[in-house]
Amino acid sequence: MTASRILVTLALLAAMVAVTACGRRTGLDTPYEAAVQARKDAEKAHQPVPPEPEKPVEDKKFILDPLL
Repeated sequence: MTASRILVTLALLAAMVAVTACGRRTGLDTPYEAAVQARKDAEKAHQPVPPEPEKPVEDKKFILDPLL
């Protein structure tokens, strides 16, 4: 009984380590940054280039922004 519990615990720990290792460690890309990168990748690969993205509009300040 004890050996099976240890084995199950080790299996769960291994699964948790495997799941936490997925993904990127950097910040998220904005849609604008992703579109610019897609254009660069298409130019390098000599493929049709997507349309140039529009620059994002600056957000208006909101009174509750400092709380976030």
